[in-house]
Amino acid sequence: MELSAGDTAWVLASASMVLLMTPGLAFFYGGMVRSKSVLNMMMMSFVTIGIVSVLWTIFGYGLAFGDSGSSFFGSIGFSNLGSLVNSFPNNGGEYPIPELAFSAFQLMFAIITPALISGAIADRAKLLAWSIFVAVWVSLVYFPVAHWVFDFGTKAQDGTISGAGWLASLGVLDFAGGTAVHINAGAAGLALALVLGKREGFGRIPMKPHNLPLVLIGAGLLWFGWFGFNAGSSLGANATASLALVNTQVATAAALLGWLVVERIRDGHATSLGAASGAISGLVAITPACAFVAPWAAVVIGLMAGAICAVAVGLKYKLGFDDSLDVVGVHLVGGIVGCLSIGLLGTTSVNSLGANGLFYGGGVELLGKQAVGAFSVLAYSFVVTYVLGQLIAKTIGFRINRADEVSGIDIAEHLENGYEFGQVGAGGSFTNRIPASREG
Repeated sequence: MELSAGDTAWVLASASMVLLMTPGLAFFYGGMVRSKSVLNMMMMSFVTIGIVSVLWTIFGYGLAFGDSGSSFFGSIGFSNLGSLVNSFPNNGGEYPIPELAFSAFQLMFAIITPALISGAIADRAKLLAWSIFVAVWVSLVYFPVAHWVFDFGTKAQDGTISGAGWLASLGVLDFAGGTAVHINAGAAGLALALVLGKREGFGRIPMKPHNLPLVLIGAGLLWFGWFGFNAGSSLGANATASLALVNTQVATAAALLGWLVVERIRDGHATSLGAASGAISGLVAITPACAFVAPWAAVVIGLMAGAICAVAVGLKYKLGFDDSLDVVGVHLVGGIVGCLSIGLLGTTSVNSLGANGLFYGGGVELLGKQAVGAFSVLAYSFVVTYVLGQLIAKTIGFRINRADEVSGIDIAEHLENGYEFGQVGAGGSFTNRIPASREG
């Protein structure tokens, strides 16, 4: 096989775009919390980049995509990324790109998934506890689940395939991570929110976003990066990438509108936070479906996701759990909507590697497979996360103390403030002027 320079360039560019999503998430989450928590919230994303990148290099890539012959996990041992420089990835067949480029692209997925979880426990988690959680969680949850969903096995010359993940082998369709990323992170976020408990004052005092322009900047960066997330998953500059990109755009736009309509009907006004959250819900929902549905169906998926997620984010008040930044309502619910939508609206007319859903004469078979994929990942992630969270809470402690939470986690954990208001002068241009020296 000959290396494709165009496909390689697209995958490398897409990997860079997906990495940008995590700082974008830091902006998005950072703007949504109170000013006394903004640095800690952003640090949780940046620390995640460091931890996951190192673990991926050591053993993560092998655990996710190595061929151990198991359908539940890849190879156990050193990833040995240096040996991949001159090889092609074989994921259900060979691709004309360096395997190292494929590994880099998948690394960015591994980074953002635990970073998404952080929004569920904003304002109240120790950074050390979070760091330990990320390291163990990606090892026990994300890397194996990535194998389940994204590993299509090693295809031999005789056409036989070995080592494929069990959901991939079952025929569950998830083009870019609705199950492995969003349902996975959403279920984990719910589990950690239950372990850490409610923030001080939850339901009694206002906890409004402190910087909505920052939220919108973060949403914009996520929207841009998501084209690499979805269209890059084609692993080539081809027609499938084009379909995924168009579907990503129109679904996101539709979800933004759907969320705002719900706000307008329910609350009497549409908000900038609603626009940002609606866009993210559409991005989440179209992620698994972007290469398996027609653009008109992507619009429908986006509208459904925006409306359903707008309603779902309020469930935390009725059910009594504190999902600080709506990870459950957006990522878990949105991921389920997108995954199940393939079983209804999927069609081979746009992608022969897909399958026909219920509305295209495929019956309920595909819908059943999608449900198995969505809820098996949900259950596994929730249970393992809950146990891991409890172990950390009972040993080193996961939550900061009440006094530090009230005064502000930024000072308690980092000895820093996001905004140094005390350094700003209040007397116009003559304030704090240094008197000129006099010559004798």
